[in-house]
Amino acid sequence: MPLSISVPSPANPSVHLAELTHRHVLSSASTNSELIDAVQDGTLDATKLHLLTAETQSAGRGQRGRSWQSPRGNVYLSLYHPVHMPISGLLSLIIGVELAKMPVIQTLNEQLRAQALVPIGVKWANDLGFYHPPSEENESVSGTQVIQFSKLAGILIEPVTQAGKLVGVVMGVGLNVQATPKLTAQTCEGMSYQAISLQDIYGMLTPDKQATSLPNLQTLYQQMSETLVAAISRFEHLHIEKPTGHTYYLQSFLQQFDSMDALAGLRLRVTQDHSGDTDVITGHACGINEHGCLQLRQDNGKISTLFTGRIDVLHKA
Repeated sequence: MPLSISVPSPANPSVHLAELTHRHVLSSASTNSELIDAVQDGTLDATKLHLLTAETQSAGRGQRGRSWQSPRGNVYLSLYHPVHMPISGLLSLIIGVELAKMPVIQTLNEQLRAQALVPIGVKWANDLGFYHPPSEENESVSGTQVIQFSKLAGILIEPVTQAGKLVGVVMGVGLNVQATPKLTAQTCEGMSYQAISLQDIYGMLTPDKQATSLPNLQTLYQQMSETLVAAISRFEHLHIEKPTGHTYYLQSFLQQFDSMDALAGLRLRVTQDHSGDTDVITGHACGINEHGCLQLRQDNGKISTLFTGRIDVLHKA
């Protein structure tokens, strides 16, 4: 079914996009994989936008091949967008920032802050959620506690090529709306997080009321599609701006990210694998740089720039 979306761009706030092709299925192995395959084999026109949503996924994927649990009642959405520039880690963070600006997230954050609770933020490099204060349930490691991340949404970005040439990008988002995936040690795959849904957060804020304010899935498809197109437009403007030496759009983004950074000021243990060797460094998160890399201030004052790694948030017991 067609879904008409209207998205302002930084250059022209009045730009209206034409209708994009929206296909909704009851079940998909993976909405990202399905879109990529359809563009690569020519089933879908690589020069146009395409949206795929599913009620559930049988083989949903997260970062680095991790599984994504997909119970019914949530959003599983992938948008293909043609691009003609290299994709960097900044895009995922821009998508996170734009998702955090959605009305339902902003409304919840206002209520969370009003109750002196941690708001939903953007966790480097691909997630939305927040960190719980330490509790007895958190894992104890060498006199410290590992604080669990409550994961509301995950982002998966994948380039699409034809004949070895980049033609576009698929941006996938899984958002827990009504159902909370039940994660096990296997599905967490070593990561210190738990799943949380919009309904859970409403229940936490107003335990004596039903979560009647939740938008329906069709509304979320619309808003999230607009969010993804706005994010790619913003990313394109950063790319255009870079050779000129101007940094207006970059500085604006970095300021917004700083205000939504779920890791800001937290003490981290980052585990990195290098050709079979494991490095572990600790320090305090101090934002991101202009390339979207995590900045970590170590105890000796040195700033490390991190491209990847497993992150554990630590709290001294």
